[in-house]
Amino acid sequence: MNSYLRESLKSDIELLQSVNDSLLGNAGKMLRPLVSLLIADACTGGNITEDAIRYAAATELLHNATLLHDDVADEADTRRGVPTLRSRLGPCAAVLVGDFWLSSAMQLVVGTKHQDKATKRFSMAMSDLAAGEMLQLEKAMSADTSVEDYLRIVRCKTASLFVVASASAAVASDCSPKMLEAAHHYADALGVAFQIKDDILDYTGDGSLGKPVGIDLLEQKITLPLLCAMKDSSREQEIRQMVKEIPQHPDYCGQIRKFVEEQDGVRKASLVLEEYVNRALDALEHFPQCRAKEFLSQLARYNSIRTI
Repeated sequence: MNSYLRESLKSDIELLQSVNDSLLGNAGKMLRPLVSLLIADACTGGNITEDAIRYAAATELLHNATLLHDDVADEADTRRGVPTLRSRLGPCAAVLVGDFWLSSAMQLVVGTKHQDKATKRFSMAMSDLAAGEMLQLEKAMSADTSVEDYLRIVRCKTASLFVVASASAAVASDCSPKMLEAAHHYADALGVAFQIKDDILDYTGDGSLGKPVGIDLLEQKITLPLLCAMKDSSREQEIRQMVKEIPQHPDYCGQIRKFVEEQDGVRKASLVLEEYVNRALDALEHFPQCRAKEFLSQLARYNSIRTI
């Protein structure tokens, strides 16, 4: 899988090759290709197909392309604890390199045995990613995010990548429709749980995620801890108005964080997190007992305890 990544990103343009090497050297957790390969392993009893390996690499390329674009949209200076490409070479370079990684991902899919089904899934993921970004932007301006809006954004922006990683691996493994559906449900629940945990850590973490704690509020993002805190609170409209005015009053962030703490928003969000962890575990019941299935189970449970 790593060989496919490196080969896909080769370029005779010195600057582009240097940037690609630098990005690969700070690859992060690589959870999506890990999920992809484990699903393929579970579907085939360890006989992972070449298509599945190519799709796993493609999901990592697609994921990192979205991060490069996100850093431009968010004007982010750091990612995974190091300066972003946007901050080093400017937004134009970051967008262009993101496009290069995106096209490299699709080139890995093209020409494979299962390319028709896989291409549809990768295309759907890219559409979801764009739609999720736009919905999040709309809701940041209006500050009227509901739980339903939040979950839709999470499914589009985060879970969609886990779903394409998992479902494309299942497709590449020629598994049964029932197992393909289970792979989809597992990845969707895993992705939602993963994002909920990230949003909780934005209130409770120590900054080791590679971005400053509290950045979501500064970007006027109403995430699950705040939504849980506002539920049944007489201050909901007041808090939403404060979120709307954060660009003019960044000091409101501290007051809102205190409100979340007082209303037990983090604990309530953690209960929702556990619901999605359990959904992921339930989906795995459709897979035969094997080592890969146990690892997938551990990945789901990891969301409950991780601190990064």
